[in-house]
Amino acid sequence: MTVRSHPTSSEQRLPGPETSDGSHPRHAPAPPHPGVVDLDGVRRMSGAAPDAVAASGRLLGIDFGGTKMAVGVADHSGRLLVAKRVATQAERGARQALDRALELAAELLARAGGELTAAGIASPGVIRPDGIDLAPNVPGWEGLRLADAVRERLGVAQVAVANDLNAAALAELRIGLLRDADPGLVVGLGTGVAAAVTTQGTVLSGQRGAAGEIGYAVTGWSGPESMLERVFSGGALDRLAATFGLTGGAAALCAEAARPGPAREALRARLDEFARHLVTCCLLIDPRRVVLVGGVAGNPLVRELLAERLTEALPYRPELVLSGFPDDAALLGAVTMAAELVSTPDRG
Repeated sequence: MTVRSHPTSSEQRLPGPETSDGSHPRHAPAPPHPGVVDLDGVRRMSGAAPDAVAASGRLLGIDFGGTKMAVGVADHSGRLLVAKRVATQAERGARQALDRALELAAELLARAGGELTAAGIASPGVIRPDGIDLAPNVPGWEGLRLADAVRERLGVAQVAVANDLNAAALAELRIGLLRDADPGLVVGLGTGVAAAVTTQGTVLSGQRGAAGEIGYAVTGWSGPESMLERVFSGGALDRLAATFGLTGGAAALCAEAARPGPAREALRARLDEFARHLVTCCLLIDPRRVVLVGGVAGNPLVRELLAERLTEALPYRPELVLSGFPDDAALLGAVTMAAELVSTPDRG
């Protein structure tokens, strides 16, 4: 998923959640504080003692994306003390991206002080112990062993790695807009496109950890180009923008599509293809709420057009809302994973 390039800090207030029409969802409680993981709630669910985490302990979260990487250090209560985003520079390959992220993590940990007790890592693709599948946006990513790399570089024993959208869904479950919604659906519209199903307080992973990889949904039968991610995603819209001579990628295309014309028609056609697949997802699981995350999801026109299609097609339309932290969900999910490792050490 894509994050924006501006830095964050524990003092930055993130935008509140919105429905597709700009209002706040009727049933969705606001997070206790932007950037805060509800560790007390985590402990209650796990049965861990309140003093399970040392007061000086630090939690590390890293969100690897195809366009940007976000690194954050949180205190034992889950409050982000310091965080920063940097470009992935995917064209330079996987190893340099990993090395720069770990260098940044070491820098932020030194700035925050305290002892690192656990780390959570959010990554594109399907995570295996010896590599990563279905992560085509950064050359060489499939050969990385992220948990081992973090342990070796930062000297921390407890490391959890998960798919980035699954991490985002965990954040929505614990501190976001799915705390009172079951089942729920999180849809990531960033560099790629994916979905995550939440039910009974957990994120559905599937047999191989590939549940929700809707970017591979079939849009035709003419080879690899006939998959949803090549039609509608941040990367696909970047390429579409270039055909109109627009600089600025997907954001520029959406701005141009705000008024009638060829760009709007082209965006609508691409979004309609995505909407058909999202309708099927909703028919399959009947979610109470659909939460959108990622840079493309932040565009009001995209949400408006998508809401129109869901209203037209679904007999029971779920609430369609923008995450309260659309660009930070995976990072906060990574911090949440680290928190749950410490609260329930047997998971590490």
